[in-house]
Amino acid sequence: MSNNSCSNGDILMLEAAADAAKPWASASNAEIIDALPYIDDDYANPSVKHEVDRLVEEEMRRSSKKPSDYLNDLPPLPIFNLEDHPMLAREYERVRAGRPPVPLDTSRYIPDTPPINKQNDETAWKQAVQKAQRLLQHQEIRLENLDLMEKYGPEVWKLYNQRLEATLSRMQAVGAEQNEKVETVNRERKFHQQNAANELNVLSTQWRELCLKNIEIQEATAKTDNELEELRKEAVERGWNLDVNMENGSLLPSK
Repeated sequence: MSNNSCSNGDILMLEAAADAAKPWASASNAEIIDALPYIDDDYANPSVKHEVDRLVEEEMRRSSKKPSDYLNDLPPLPIFNLEDHPMLAREYERVRAGRPPVPLDTSRYIPDTPPINKQNDETAWKQAVQKAQRLLQHQEIRLENLDLMEKYGPEVWKLYNQRLEATLSRMQAVGAEQNEKVETVNRERKFHQQNAANELNVLSTQWRELCLKNIEIQEATAKTDNELEELRKEAVERGWNLDVNMENGSLLPSK
């Protein structure tokens, strides 16, 4: 056993074994959290907070782990097979390479006439007329879609909104159920911690008293050792052989 004392009078308790004192050093104990938030009142102490911040900063300085390394603890991402989807494969490679998206070609939506060098070309005029007819048909289809939307759109949106509201109600019910479970767990934790607070306080007091007794015993032992050492020196100066005299039950000088 070993003990330490601070110059300001605070007593440091007995040191534990290395493995027990640093449970976070083992990967198997990485998730262990030693905290009783409902009864621990040290967190509001500025000196405790300063000490905790100092320890966290010191551990971060000692750590060789970089922020990018934290993802290595997660399972690898699934590999997507895009062989049957060449368009998605090209887009995936574009995003992966960081290239900007290809702008949409809107030239086919603009009616135009043949260029000047093909003003007398009948084929060029036929292509221009066909393009204009396609654009006209496209606009007619858009008008039909607008008419259908005006006629049936409100009901479709109402039905869609009803489905969204039903989904929202289900999600809210699930969220409320999970919140109730969380509250139940927190209430149980608070109940158990508060019930154990008195016992912990008694044990903590006994621990401090035992540590104080150990310190007093060690101080008394050290004092006794010093006194014995002084007596041995005095006996040597007087020429007494303490070992022989103690066996004979006498402190007379040896002849």
